[in-house]
Amino acid sequence: MSAVAATASGAILPNRRGLLGALSDAFWRQPKLFVFLLLTPALLWLGIVYIGSLFALLLQSFFSIDEFSGLINYEFTLKTYAELFRPQNLDVILRTVTMAAAVTVASAIVAFPIAYMAARYAKGGWKAVFYLGIMLPLWASYLVKVYAWKLILAKEGILNWVFEQLHLTWLLDAWLSLPVIGGNSLSISYTGTFLVFLYVWMPYMILPIQAAIERVPTNLTDASADLGATPMQTFWKVIFPLALPGIVAGSIFTFSLTLGDYIIPQIIGTSAFFIGQAVYSHQGTAGNIPLAAAFTVVPIVIMGIYLWLARRMGAFDAL
Repeated sequence: MSAVAATASGAILPNRRGLLGALSDAFWRQPKLFVFLLLTPALLWLGIVYIGSLFALLLQSFFSIDEFSGLINYEFTLKTYAELFRPQNLDVILRTVTMAAAVTVASAIVAFPIAYMAARYAKGGWKAVFYLGIMLPLWASYLVKVYAWKLILAKEGILNWVFEQLHLTWLLDAWLSLPVIGGNSLSISYTGTFLVFLYVWMPYMILPIQAAIERVPTNLTDASADLGATPMQTFWKVIFPLALPGIVAGSIFTFSLTLGDYIIPQIIGTSAFFIGQAVYSHQGTAGNIPLAAAFTVVPIVIMGIYLWLARRMGAFDAL
């Protein structure tokens, strides 16, 4: 076919006139340039607004507060980091990490059966119902959900009413009388904080696990049954190892979101601080920006180590 015939048939389009036509031709010949121009605004936003501001905040952690004037001393020092090891600050870190770990483990235990049922048994319309049920809470206002749970967990709330109707008030009172996790009511206890964290972040655990289980070939489970394995053996030897990257991927969300949240502990729970509240308090009320910045380094370091371990376990393949 000649060049004229190819052009006439539309196989090769002639150069278009005008600025827009020239740009279109240039982008067609240089697709990498087009991709670069598309990514530039996002990279500038991420690099300047987000990473730049984060770097500026972290830089503050190497300064200190003058004990007499209360002003920031702009001299490089590790004194502020040493303050993190004071008992009251170390207690905040340990409390937050413990809560994040407990929420992550509980989310995995509760989410796995739900994700397994959705991956293996939900078909057609029921699959759509599953996704709607999981995603619908995410569409509601975060604060509305937290305050709704405060009413549910209050001493006059519906949960207490349910326990009364089942004549199990003694069980709830026994639980609230336990040290550390108990309190006057569920709404002002670590148990209440834990329940709200579990509810709010649960979808972020279910969806990665469900995606990981769907990737497990059914012929592997069939082969396991043919070789005489019991359902429990099939689960622990075949399904669970292959679904583990999904669990780790979900734990990245639940652990990191719990680690940095300050609204839920502010509304539900005791007066004891979590890391997010400590950052908010020192940056705002106390005016100790260096210590607030040092506190922000803690979850960054923890999540850096966590993400490194998750990557080695193949968790990013399930995201």
